Amino acid sequence: FGSRGTAPSFAHVHRSMAPKKAEKTKADKAEKAAKAVKTNVAKKVKKIRTKVRFYKPKTLEKARNGKYPRKSVESRGDKLDKYRIIQCPVTTESAMKKIEEINTLVFLVDVQATKPKIKEAVKQLYDVKCAKVNTLIRPDGKKKAYVRLTQDYDALDVANRIGII
Repeated sequence: FGSRGTAPSFAHVHRSMAPKKAEKTKADKAEKAAKAVKTNVAKKVKKIRTKVRFYKPKTLEKARNGKYPRKSVESRGDKLDKYRIIQCPVTTESAMKKIEEINTLVFLVDVQATKPKIKEAVKQLYDVKCAKVNTLIRPDGKKKAYVRLTQDYDALDVANRIGII
């Protein structure tokens, strides 16, 4: 109800109908039909398939453009550096005997370290050339490397420089 208690009136609302579409004349329809008759209808050519299997058509493949990095931090690169490869020298009596008699240094090394990597690490850390490297994995799970030096270098001098002896 309105403000005076009377029923609301909708007299002020104007309803307009949609405008009428222009009616097509008979001449227009006839013209369109004549045009359709004159032009020939293109018949769709069916592609002949030569293979039994259907191969997906090659479409454009764009390079991925990620919204965010899948890894939060860049990789550190080489995790096995020279300081991680060679952990410590072995100072047992048998190791001392090897140093004195057969020009060999004995180290505990990382389990993942390979012989060439051990050779390179010894060369970088102690400035000596290795003749060959023998390795074994001890029962406690640690890897031991026997590094034989070339005859140009003395294992006793290197051991003194390291501080084993």
